[in-house]
Amino acid sequence: MPYVLGIDIGNTTTAATLARRRGGSWTRPEVVPLDAGAATVPSVLHLGTDGTLVVGEPDTEDGSRTARGFVQRVGDDVPLLLAGESCPPQLLTAVLATWVVERVLDREGEPAEAVVLSHPAGWGRHRRELLHSALWELGLTTVTLLPRTVTVAESHAARGFAGSTAAVYALGGDSFEAALVRRDPRGCFGTVGLPQGLDGTGGADFDEALAAHVRGVLARDLAAAGRRGAYATLRALLPECERAKRELTVDAEADVLLTLPGGPARVPVTRAEFEAMIRPTVQATVDLLLRAVHAAGLRPADLDAVLLAGGSTRIPLVAELLAAAVPVPVEVEPDPQLTAATGAALAACQVVSPRPRPPEPSRRPVPAGDARPPAGPAVPRQRRPHHDRAVLSEPPPRPPVRITPLELPRPSRLALTRSRGREG
Repeated sequence: MPYVLGIDIGNTTTAATLARRRGGSWTRPEVVPLDAGAATVPSVLHLGTDGTLVVGEPDTEDGSRTARGFVQRVGDDVPLLLAGESCPPQLLTAVLATWVVERVLDREGEPAEAVVLSHPAGWGRHRRELLHSALWELGLTTVTLLPRTVTVAESHAARGFAGSTAAVYALGGDSFEAALVRRDPRGCFGTVGLPQGLDGTGGADFDEALAAHVRGVLARDLAAAGRRGAYATLRALLPECERAKRELTVDAEADVLLTLPGGPARVPVTRAEFEAMIRPTVQATVDLLLRAVHAAGLRPADLDAVLLAGGSTRIPLVAELLAAAVPVPVEVEPDPQLTAATGAALAACQVVSPRPRPPEPSRRPVPAGDARPPAGPAVPRQRRPHHDRAVLSEPPPRPPVRITPLELPRPSRLALTRSRGREG
């Protein structure tokens, strides 16, 4: 069955959804399981000893072979190093996107009619062109790039948001961004004003705040355990704090459970205690959203809603502080971690089947005695593309790309690929 694909590559996790063509319409986007049935896969690439790239968390602790957070590095002149190999961040992002596309292709048996990939709202043309070129090198020549805040708005609109102007608040695992979006007469969203963002702020930051609290409570026990015993305990601390954080989104209290050399340890944490730890950081994100509103020349009351996205927006304190700062509805979907990917798939539906343009208003006939000069010949209005798509003639010659596992080009091979592209 024909389908379109939406991909959201965040700093910590990657998600994908697809919508299927059914007659003259499209189904509601469905989640594509990327990792053993899980809705998301870590945005992590690991270079194996055989020279292949593997998606997901590695079993080894050799950090020199693992790349994380490369999306936020796109546009940085300093490349990442994997086992001494120079890897531009846009190439790593394109590799992960290609892996998702090929994984869905294997599952569906046919390619997607359109692919939309979300990107941070603050990206300019330079970063988009870098990613487009990297996708082109790997054979993805028809990918449309859209700001994440736009895809978030598309998802909320499909669930009933009928307003025209909204603030998008996206809080993920390791990044925050806020931007205003406005709906045009065709029903499509575009960014308004200057987006605001904070890298290194999100769920991972909250996990570390909780871990610091636990380390303080267990300071004596950890000291008595010695270096080796303390290391084994602390290695399990962050995953356990992440689990407790998720539990605190629905319960008033959770336990952080650890194993010390002397036996199991339990550190109870209430939601009020956890919220006190993270309140300054969450308040900073709310202040940035208000800055985005004011920078666009608007007041909070001018908005129709605040639209949430990102797994960290499940924390009740987020909606509480936003509701106190902005006198409009605060809307969140059942699984905000998938909101951007869902909106990307909905936007891909528009790439294949664009929304009809509203009828032009009829011209008022000019009375015979009107002194105004007659109208000149009709000039067709150039249509501004709604989606950011690279317009290229044909892909440059390249060797076949093996996706699972992915092959990391060495610097010499990258240079060869570029030189071939220039010669062609």
